[in-house]
Amino acid sequence: MAKTKKGSSVKKVAVSRVPIQPLHDRVVIKPLSPEEMGTTSAFGIIIPDTSKEKPEQGTVVAVGPGKYEEGMRIPVSVSIGDRVMFSKYGYDEVKINGVEYYVVSESNILAILN
Repeated sequence: MAKTKKGSSVKKVAVSRVPIQPLHDRVVIKPLSPEEMGTTSAFGIIIPDTSKEKPEQGTVVAVGPGKYEEGMRIPVSVSIGDRVMFSKYGYDEVKINGVEYYVVSESNILAILN
């Protein structure tokens, strides 16, 4: 385990296989497809939800080391492989090798889904 300035331990984050490494408390998320989110019928018809906007969902594929506060690194609370829900407008879209990813600050992650 890595050590912070005051000697407390910080969990090590798994190394991702994504060609992008987020900085500080940012997380790279691969958005879920409509099939993975359960918004597609058994016949493959996408069922729109026009009554209200839902928060986005995705799978964490890369995690930054955490941000510094008062000289100590604060680790990110999510891990690679976690399925998360994040704020609808709280991300930046990036496309690498034809694959779409979202870069999200940890503060815009609303929940870890089970």
